[in-house]
This record gives sequence, C-alpha cells and structure tokens, in this order.
Amino acid sequence: VSVNVGVWDAIWSASLVVQLTLLSLVLLSIFCWAVVLSKRRQISRLRRANAPFLEFFWKANSLDDIFDAMKDHQESSLARIFKSGYLELRKIADSNLVSRKSENDNAPLLTGSDNLERALRKASDEEIAAMEFRLTLLATTGSTAPFIGLFGTVWGIMGAFQKIGATKVASLAVVAPGISEALIATAVGLAAAIPATIAYNHFLTEVRKLDLEMSSFSSDL
Repeated sequence: VSVNVGVWDAIWSASLVVQLTLLSLVLLSIFCWAVVLSKRRQISRLRRANAPFLEFFWKANSLDDIFDAMKDHQESSLARIFKSGYLELRKIADSNLVSRKSENDNAPLLTGSDNLERALRKASDEEIAAMEFRLTLLATTGSTAPFIGLFGTVWGIMGAFQKIGATKVASLAVVAPGISEALIATAVGLAAAIPATIAYNHFLTEVRKLDLEMSSFSSDL
C-alpha cells in the first residue's frame, strides 16, 4: 500500500486543531514580516534624516536659525527633540523676562533647567516609544511560536496513537500521517520564531543606538 506523506497532503489530512495551529503560526509570521519591513524603513528614514540635521545644528549661528529651518528636517527625530527643547527654552526666557521686569532687575535671564531637561526627556521617550511600537509582536512571536508548534506536535502524535488504538495496527500507513503533521507544526513554529527573534534583537539594538544618539544630542543642546 502506498503512503503519501507529502507536506500538503499531511496538512490537508491533519485534524482541525492542527490546521488552526498552523494557520495561526502562518498569520503570526506574516504580521512579523510586515513589522520587520515597516521598522526597517522607519529606522533607515530616521538615520538619513538625523545626519543632515546634526550637521546643520553644529554649523548654525543661533538656535533661532535652527528653529526657522525645522520645515526642512521634519523627518528627523533629533529635530523634533530640538523643537521641544527650543519651545520650552522660549517659555523659560519669556517667563523670566517678565519676572525680571516686574520684580528684580538682577535676576538671571534663564532658570528652570529641570523643566528643559524634562521636556527633552519627554520628547526622547516619545521617539523611543514610536520606534518600539509593534516590536512586542516580534518578541511575543519569538517566545510563543515554538510552544504553539509544540502544541500542534503533541496533538498530532496523540491523533497517531489514537489511530493505532482504533485500528490495532502499528503500520507506517497508520502512523505516518499523524507524525508528519506533528513535525510540520514544529517546523512552522520554528520558522516563525527564529526570524522574529533575530529581527527583535536587531531592532532593539538599533533603538538603543538611536536612544544613545538622542541622549547625547540632548546633552549637547
């Protein structure tokens, strides 16, 4: 008796539970690759935008000149951090100018560095949150996909043993389909988990590099 244990034959002959398990793993893998492509474009765009802004920042004669040129650097995360810091700096300057005129002419022009640091930190945190958005899907897939595949494996083996018990024949024709679908579930689980884990670690490293770059820029500012 010929036994067809091809991949597609094993999938179509698998139980509904195993098929749903495989479907969930395939969907997770598709979503993960969509996140990978999206994050790759996002981080590449930030790096391309940050480099010219940083060069312009050091060449500018004043903070006002930089702020006036913000429309040319809208894609830069450093530019957005600068904008938050600049607006806070203007608030501090205006507040102290009023206070200086009304209370004490010897008062310092600028105070409130804590407010400035808080504004810069808040802007940096918002940028990091935007970069980390949807990365949890990669981490979740990397940690849970092998166990979802293992669930399909266990279920397939259970079905194989049930067929052995029902037919009372431990032949290849009885065992092979269940073992085949079990192994496919494991393979699909690993195929979804491995790229997701690699991508998550890669993007996490990139986010940390950009975070360090933003922290250094905030200190320089």
